[in-house]
Amino acid sequence: MPSAPQSPNTARPEGEPSIRSGHITEYTFRAISAWPVLATCLALVLAGAWLFYLAGHPPILSPALPVVGIACFLLTFFLLKGLIILQPNEAAVCLLFGKYKGTLTQAGFCWLNPFYTRQKLSLRLKTQETGPLKVNDAVGNPVEIGAVIIWRVAQAARATLEVDNYGLYVSAQSETALRLLASRHPYDPTEQQDAQPTTGTGTGTGTGTGTGIPAPADALSSITLRDGSDILASILLQELQLRMAPVGIDVVEARISHLAYAPEIAGAMLRKQAASAVIAARRVITQGAVSIIDDALADLEARMGHQLEPQQRAAMISNLLVVLIGDREATPTVNTGL
Repeated sequence: MPSAPQSPNTARPEGEPSIRSGHITEYTFRAISAWPVLATCLALVLAGAWLFYLAGHPPILSPALPVVGIACFLLTFFLLKGLIILQPNEAAVCLLFGKYKGTLTQAGFCWLNPFYTRQKLSLRLKTQETGPLKVNDAVGNPVEIGAVIIWRVAQAARATLEVDNYGLYVSAQSETALRLLASRHPYDPTEQQDAQPTTGTGTGTGTGTGTGIPAPADALSSITLRDGSDILASILLQELQLRMAPVGIDVVEARISHLAYAPEIAGAMLRKQAASAVIAARRVITQGAVSIIDDALADLEARMGHQLEPQQRAAMISNLLVVLIGDREATPTVNTGL
């Protein structure tokens, strides 16, 4: 049974605790089959009808027969009130005059105490879509973020009795956890330095306290929203499980489904990303050019059998940079005298 771990071959008797946590202790029990009760109700209806028939036909004329017939009908209605049908992955939380008595998870046609107040709920997996929400990331940029949460009711009694509406509770906590996640991380890798935890005493824009105390361990600003999807999904899942456990909700999976800059800054951020890509490309080209020049000068000195003079080496490097990078107008060609 999903609400309590138990052996598949042995059922727990009524009143035996199965889960102990929080304010509500969930109990599971097995109801009796409804078919014998249904047969009894049919027999009572036939008996009541027969008694009414006998009361109006001589030679049996007794004023007690109608009373007994009415009692048979009333008892039938009372017994029928205890019938309940549960589908697989459904549960019924039972209360007796306001006191919790147990949770029924036995699928099929069953009969319970007619005085029980029953509340049925599904134990199946549910999909909760949260967002898109507009949140400020760790650097302060407004972003839109959304997530898909897959969850189920693990403890029916706690989900019913701990909160007024567990569906609204899941929605509110999912939104809160998603906002918290987005506010702890920068959107783009180029902004990691601005969001890194600081240990200095200044008042920078990082996530440190600014008092010389290291930032808390949960300030994982080195993970970006754009590139850390798997890690962020794991963090979001753990946060949701921590929030849902007290009310008997089990979060199975959490994934980021939507991520983008807010429309008002999307254009500016795209231009910033393009500029960062150009700078990174030029840096790679320059580093490659310097590596080629070093190899070329080393090969030239090996062939000449001696090292070049500093002025000659500097002029050679300047000329080769112009040739490799293509910036001939910025750096004039210098005669090396070779």
